[in-house]
Parts: sequence; C-alpha cells; structure tokens
Amino acid sequence: MHELAVCSELLDQVRATALARHAKSVGQITIVVGELSGVEPDLLRQAFSIARAGPLTAEAELLVQPAPIRIRCRECGNDNEAAANRLLCAKCGGFRVDLLAGDELLLASIELHGVPENPIEANQSREASHV
Repeated sequence: MHELAVCSELLDQVRATALARHAKSVGQITIVVGELSGVEPDLLRQAFSIARAGPLTAEAELLVQPAPIRIRCRECGNDNEAAANRLLCAKCGGFRVDLLAGDELLLASIELHGVPENPIEANQSREASHV
C-alpha cells in the first residue's frame, strides 16, 4: 500500500513546517487529491490514522479535497471537466486533449496549534534551553 509511504512523506513535511514555526501540535491537514493522482483517498485516510502517530501530529486530522479532472481540447480549445475513463472534449468530442488538472496531490493547508506570537522569543527560549 503506497498510501502509507505517501502519508509518511506528507507528515515529514507537516512536522518540519510545525517545528519551523515552533508549533506545539498540528490540527487539521488539508490535501487536494486528483482522481488521476494514483492515490486512493479511502486508503490514504486509513494509512494516515497509522502514520500520524508521533511528535506533533498524534491528534491531527486529515481532510481530503477531491480535484476534478480538467482538460483542454487541442482541436477547438475548449476547457472542460472530464471523467477518468472518458478524456474527451465536451464541445467537439475530440480525443486530442491536454490534461490541465486532476493528477495533483497537494498539501493545501496545515492548522498549527500553540504557535508563539513572537517567533524571536521562541528562538531565544530554544537557544537558552540548549546551553
């Protein structure tokens, strides 16, 4: 199940961002998953419940937003949504199309908890604890 590897990489990015901003924990993580991304959202949610264990993300929640497939026809220039098994222009029926969206897997947002108001103070207290 490659969704577990995807979750592991995602959470590495999330934890790095949380650490860089001196957050105490992570709340909601929002990702955008295109139908042609090769990632199954239900399996991703299951893998996330396992992978989130650990520092900063143990209580995190995953919100998966689907991304529609969008194509542009090379014949008539029309842009339209399409189904994964029917990448045809809705206007002229042409099959020579370019994929505009639908294959993405994007980290859209991270909800951070306990971020200090003054990052300089957070750096100073961190440095003082290492002395």
